Amino acid sequence: MKRTSRDIRTANRYEVLRQIIAASPTSRQELAAVTGLSLATVATLVGELLDLGMLTEVGFEDSAGGRPRGLVAVNAPGGALIGVDIAETYVRVELFDLSLDVLARAGADLLPGENRPEQVVAQVAAAVGSVVAQAAVADARVLGVGVSVPGQVDRERGVCQYAANWDWHDVPLLDLLAEHVPYPLHLDNPLRACAVAELWFGAARGRGDAVVVNLGTGVGAGLVLGGGVHRGVSNSAGEWGHTTLVLDGRLCHCGDQGCVETYVGAPGIMLNLRELSPGSALLHPGDQTATIDALARGVAAQDPVALKVVGDTARYLGAAVSDLVNLLNPEVVVLSSWVAAALGEPLLREVRAAVARHALRRPLAATEIVLSPIPTDPVCLGAATFALEGALSAVGQRPAAGPAPRGTVPAPARSRTAPPA
Repeated sequence: MKRTSRDIRTANRYEVLRQIIAASPTSRQELAAVTGLSLATVATLVGELLDLGMLTEVGFEDSAGGRPRGLVAVNAPGGALIGVDIAETYVRVELFDLSLDVLARAGADLLPGENRPEQVVAQVAAAVGSVVAQAAVADARVLGVGVSVPGQVDRERGVCQYAANWDWHDVPLLDLLAEHVPYPLHLDNPLRACAVAELWFGAARGRGDAVVVNLGTGVGAGLVLGGGVHRGVSNSAGEWGHTTLVLDGRLCHCGDQGCVETYVGAPGIMLNLRELSPGSALLHPGDQTATIDALARGVAAQDPVALKVVGDTARYLGAAVSDLVNLLNPEVVVLSSWVAAALGEPLLREVRAAVARHALRRPLAATEIVLSPIPTDPVCLGAATFALEGALSAVGQRPAAGPAPRGTVPAPARSRTAPPA
C-alpha cells in the first residue's frame, strides 16, 4: 500500500519521539543527526510535540563556537499509555507514562477452557480499569490502549483472524473491547510487540537487523529488518513457530505436523518431560507455568531429568534458530517471553551450542544470541507503543464532540490503524 504524505509525517513524528524517549534530554541538532531528517523538519516536529504537551524544554547546552542549543525532553506526565498482553494462559496489563516507565500493573491467569472471546474481554476490561484506578489517571490523559493477542491479526479491522491455540477465527476483538474500554484501541500480536520493545529499549536497540524469538505457550519470531519491524504483506511475518522442524512429527494446533512450536513451546516442553519421565515430580499436568518453573529449579539443582529435558529442548530450539541465522543474517537473536525468562542462562548456553552445530559459519560469526534484558513484560511495553503510534497518527484529527483537553493528543474514540514501526 502506497504511503501518503500524512503517513510519512506520522512516521517521522513517531521516530523523533522514539529517539527523545531513548536519549532524553537531547537537542534538535542531535535528533536531526540520528534520524537523518533535516533540521527544519525536526524543528517543526518537535514544535508539534511541544504544543501537544508530550515534550518540554529543559534548558540549553553549549555548542562548539555557536549559539547554545536548546534541549528537549519527554514530558512524562503529559499522557498515559496502556499495554495489554493477552497470552494463552494469562492477561497482563501495564500503564506507562510518556517515558514508558511503568506506573501500574494488573492481570489474571486464564484457566484451561476460559478462552472464549467474551471471557478474555472481561479480564482485559477489568485489568485496564484497575491500572487506571491505581495510577489515578484521568481518562483524558489516557492516549490509548495497545492490545497484543496471539496469532494472526488484521490491524486495520481490529480482528483476530486466527489464533491456533484457542481455535479463534475472525474474532472482532476491538469491537468487543470497545464496549467496555473507553479509550482508543490498537491491535497487533506479540511478535510485533516484542520486536518493538527490543528495538526501543532492549537488545535490538541500535541494530539494523534482529530476530526476537518469542517463547511462551506459542512460539514465533519478531523480525527487525533494515532498522524497522517487518510485518509482511498481510501482517503475518514471523510465524516461524509453524515452520516444520520434524517431518511427520507431533500434531500442531494449526493442523500441521512437526511444527517448531510443538517441541519448544511450553506444552511441547511438557511433552518432552512426559516422554522422558512420565511420573516425574517436575511435571504439573495442566499447569504450564508450574512445570517450567519446576524445570528451572531442577536445572539449578542439577537434577538429571531437568537437565536432560532442557538440553533436548535447546537442541530443537537451536536447530530452528540456526535456520533464522542462515536465512536472515541478523546482528542479534533475542530469546524473549516467559519461558525464556524462566529457563534463563542454562537454556541460553545450550541453545548457543546447538546453533553453533547447525548454522553456517559466516552468518553465525556475525550474530549474537542473548536473553531479553527488558525487566518488565516486553509484550506490554511493545503494545503500549502501538497506542503511541495511534495517538501520533491522530494528531490534527479532532473528534466530533469538540477539541481535546489541553495537553492531550486528540484521538478518535477508537482506532484500528497505525503507521509502520
